Amino acid sequence: MEKKLVWIGMFSGSLIGGWIPSIWGDDFFSIPGILLSVIGGLAGIWLGYKLSRMF
Repeated sequence: MEKKLVWIGMFSGSLIGGWIPSIWGDDFFSIPGILLSVIGGLAGIWLGYKLSRMF
């Protein structure tokens, strides 16, 4: 269960982080898009790990 939550967190965090720059008109493959995708993925990994420890 732990691995599944970490993978889900990484996928959804990087997807949301990459989507945020499209609000102000940038592309997914722009520098802010890639940077926020990495940050969102790391935050999703952290959140998935914390959630797996709660259950």
